[in-house]
Order: sequence, then C-alpha cells, then structure tokens
Amino acid sequence: MFTGIISQTGIVKRFGKTGPAYRLEVESSNIPKDAAVGDSVAVNGACLTLIGTNPESMAFDVMEETVRRSTLSELKTGDTVNLEWSLKAGGTIGGHFVQGHVDCTGRIAGIKKSGGESSIEIEFPPEFERLIVEKGSIALDGISLTIGALQNNRFKVYIIPHTLKITSLGSKRAGDNVNLEFDILGKYAARFHESKDGKLTEKFLREKGF
Repeated sequence: MFTGIISQTGIVKRFGKTGPAYRLEVESSNIPKDAAVGDSVAVNGACLTLIGTNPESMAFDVMEETVRRSTLSELKTGDTVNLEWSLKAGGTIGGHFVQGHVDCTGRIAGIKKSGGESSIEIEFPPEFERLIVEKGSIALDGISLTIGALQNNRFKVYIIPHTLKITSLGSKRAGDNVNLEFDILGKYAARFHESKDGKLTEKFLREKGF
C-alpha cells in the first residue's frame, strides 16, 4: 500500500526483456539504508518488487501484464521515474490509499501554466469514466492528485510548483502517456452498483479495511 506522496525520483539505467520477464534498473542517490530484496516500491505508480540493490541503484523484475497495462514499456535510459516506498505501520497518509495497481494509461491532452499554478488535462479510456468523480482522488504516475474538473473522458488536475519540481511531471509534455490508478473506494462502489443488489454497506467497507 502507498499514499501517492513522492519523496524522490530516480533515473532509468536499463530496461529490457530478460528471460520470461523484463528487468528494470533505476539509479537513485537516496535509497534507504534499510532497503532490502523483497521490498515493494512504486515506480511511476506501478508496484514492483525489489530484487537487487546497492548504494546507487535498484533492480526490479517486471511482468508482462504490468508492461502491457502501464507506461513502463515506454521507458528508456535516462528517463526520470517517480519512486515511493510502501507505507509502514504508523506512517503518515499524506495523500490517499494507492495500491500500485495501474488500471490504464492516459494521454496528456494539454498543459497550462498561469502564475504559480499549472493544470494538466488528461484523456483516458471512456470505459473508466464511472470510476472518476470531481474532487475525488486519482494517482497519476503514482502521484496522489485531486480531480479539479471532469468532462466526458477527460479530467483536469492542478499542480503546485513543488510537485512539478520533485516529480517527473515537470518534464511531461502534451501527448505523453501517464499511468492512472483510480481510487479504490470508487472501484468498490462501482462494482456494487453493477451487482444485483447494488448495496455498498458500512459492514462491507469495514471488512475491506476502510
């Protein structure tokens, strides 16, 4: 489980097919000293398992399903990626609950900058529209953001300069693809609405840990 609060970025050292899986190597100058093989790390919002580490880089195996569903297939040497370590018990939840399970990719339709604020408009597959609500939460390349506006299969998020500076969003351009993970509560609500009784109860949410 993650929170969508990006503490650092890394640089792609290598990404390519290695046997049945893909191998991703990321350089970072701020790898936690207690980082260990088996740790979960969100890379651009995709939860990956750490399989190797040294003081300056990390290695991950990436399965075909993850490559197919996310933008990881587009990574190339030198790209900047967002990094977040999994939430520890007692940790601060500064964003919202993020699983690191990318639902789909979206395309940046436009970027506008005005004073100290920027807005990014994202076009997404229309079949996911039921999972988005205005003022709701969404993870964009692993970053917890709030939906500022929603119309048809496009939504807009507003970005402060600090977020642009410390994440990969500062280098994004119109036409780039981004990973999207919709709010888990919205997924449960949509699933129950589509079920026979359509009831989302307090008991169900408690059983699921909410």
